Amino acid sequence: MSSCKSSAKSSRIPKWLRVKLPSDPAFVQTGDLLKDLGLNTVCQGAKCPNIYECFSKHVATFLIMGRTCTRGCAFCNIGLGTVEALDPDEPARVAEAARRLELKHVVITSVTRDDLPDGGAGHFAATIQAVRGAMPGCTIEVLIPDFQGDEAALRTVIEAGPEIINHNVETVPDLYPQIRPQADFEQSIQLLERVKAAGVVSKSGLMVGLGETDEQVQALLGRLADARVGIVTIGQYMRPSTSHPEVQRYVEPQVFDGYAAHGESLGLPHVFSAPRVRSSYNAADFVE
Repeated sequence: MSSCKSSAKSSRIPKWLRVKLPSDPAFVQTGDLLKDLGLNTVCQGAKCPNIYECFSKHVATFLIMGRTCTRGCAFCNIGLGTVEALDPDEPARVAEAARRLELKHVVITSVTRDDLPDGGAGHFAATIQAVRGAMPGCTIEVLIPDFQGDEAALRTVIEAGPEIINHNVETVPDLYPQIRPQADFEQSIQLLERVKAAGVVSKSGLMVGLGETDEQVQALLGRLADARVGIVTIGQYMRPSTSHPEVQRYVEPQVFDGYAAHGESLGLPHVFSAPRVRSSYNAADFVE
């Protein structure tokens, strides 16, 4: 596998990343339902390119604990600002939305709330419990922040009983100072190890196109394999706005296939690697 660093700064978005605009009325229905219940989604907040497809299938990834974040990761479209007080009714509304959408697999994520003593772990647990009560037959996946390494906070989420706990490493360690300056790669690896040790399926994801080499991606997959991560997702970084870092390269589909083959050769059980793959994109399929 090459270590291509070809620039994408003056390139058009390649055909394999172009998205068809929605024409299905289900797209609008999903948006209206979420608005009616006063809920946020990462689909909207992060300007995910797959929102048209997912909303048209009545699928959404719930974003809890507000719309502003206490961190400023360079790739993310969710803004900084004054954080909101936790809404005690939010877990019940998430459960109601999951029920109305008839979701078989519910994915819940959050903004990072370093201002809270437990990082929001208790609110995650309450949301898991509310969904479980409303839909006892569904599976639940949570995409959590690092809780600043707080093992007790992570234990709170584990004990709530989600089937999958996802925590994204996002990019290769060498790019953390530019892309994730408030995060710690080793701390994220430790969290994933703790999830696995607790007997819960662990999941993590990363983006390519931020300036990494293919060799660095391979090395990162090795670290995830050493941590015995169960599911890994790899997708193309897409610039949310002109204020975000430029895409350094558009990685071709066959290179993504190579990432998956390499990860599986290292013993990673499931590697989902393609340009439009995101952490929660078709997450129900990953469970199956």
